Amino acid sequence: MQIAETTEKIDIRSLTVEEIEKYLIDRGEKKFHAKQIFIWLNKGISSFSEMTNISKNLRALLEDDFFIYEPVVMKKQISEQDGTIKYLWKLKDGNAVETVIMRYSYGNTICISTQVGCRQGCAFCASTIGGLVRNLEPSEMLSEILYSQKDSGIKINNIVLMGIGEPLDNFDNVIKFLKLVNDPDGMNIGMRHITLSTCGIVEKFDKLADYNLQLTLTVSLHAPDDETRSKIMPANIGRGVEKLTDSCVKYSERTGRRISFEYAMIDGVNDSEKQAKQLSEIARKVGAHINLIPLNYVEERTFKPSTDENLKKFVKILEREGNNVTIRRKLGSDVDASCGQLRRNMFK
Repeated sequence: MQIAETTEKIDIRSLTVEEIEKYLIDRGEKKFHAKQIFIWLNKGISSFSEMTNISKNLRALLEDDFFIYEPVVMKKQISEQDGTIKYLWKLKDGNAVETVIMRYSYGNTICISTQVGCRQGCAFCASTIGGLVRNLEPSEMLSEILYSQKDSGIKINNIVLMGIGEPLDNFDNVIKFLKLVNDPDGMNIGMRHITLSTCGIVEKFDKLADYNLQLTLTVSLHAPDDETRSKIMPANIGRGVEKLTDSCVKYSERTGRRISFEYAMIDGVNDSEKQAKQLSEIARKVGAHINLIPLNYVEERTFKPSTDENLKKFVKILEREGNNVTIRRKLGSDVDASCGQLRRNMFK
C-alpha cells in the first residue's frame, strides 16, 4: 500500500505493523510506535484519541492521514432457539453486510462476509440476490469480528469466511485480512481456527496454496455431476466437476491440509442414490470430509430440503463406502442466520 502517494485518507485498520512502521519512519517518527498503534487498533477502538500511550502530536499526524471507521449496528437479532447472534452492519459508504456469531462446545465461531453482495448466482442462496456491489476491505472484515465481539461480549475463537460473498473473488484483500487477524499482536487467531469457503474458483487454488496458510479450505460442491451443478451453481460452467476435483487433490497435496465439501441437500435435485455414489467417489479421490447441510429456507427460492428419509439413505451410502460424513447442525434459522440465508440489507 503506497501511503505517501495518496491524498485520500486510508482506513488504518487495513495496515500491517510493517506498513505502519514504514509510514512512521518516512515521517521521522520512531518505528516502535507501530506496534503500539497496531495493538490499539485490534482492541476495537473508534478514534485515535483512545491511544493514550501515543503522543498528541503523533495522534494528530495519524488523524491527518488516516481514519478509523466503527461500523454501525443497523439490526441485531438473537436466536431464541440456540443463542446465535446475527448483526447487520452499516459500512462507511452506506452499504451493509451480515455477520453471525455461533456457539459450539469447542468455542465461539464467527461467520463473516467478504463482499457486499455476490456475483456467483447460486440458485439456492440469498446472498447473491442483487448481485455483487463491491469487495470488502481488510479493515472491514476485521471490524466485523472486532465489533461483533465488542458488542456481544463473546470471545471469538474461530472464524469462517462463509458469509456474503466469494472469498477468492476478493483474493488480495482476504489474504491481507488473514495476515492481520493472525498477527500475534492483533487478534492472534491461528490459521487452523480459520475456514475459507469457496464455490470452486479453481484458478485461484494454486495461488492460495502458495501461501501455505494451514487454514481449512471448504468447497461448496452441492452436486457431483456437471449437469446438476451447472444448473444450481453458475461457477461450475467453464470449470466443471472434474477440474474442480483435480484442483482439490493438488491443493491438498501441496498444503497437507484436508479439504471439506459442503453439500446442501435439495429435494429432487442432488439427493439421489446415484448422486450419493458420485459424491462418494469424488470425496474418496480428494480425501475430503463431507459436510451435509439440510437446505435452509430462502423466501425467493423454490427449492425444498431433502426429506429425512432421503437424507438418511444418502448418509448410509456415503458411510458404507468409507467416507467421513457429518450433518451440519442448524443454528440461527429462526433469525435467517443459517447457511445460504445471509443478505446485504435489512429489508427481508
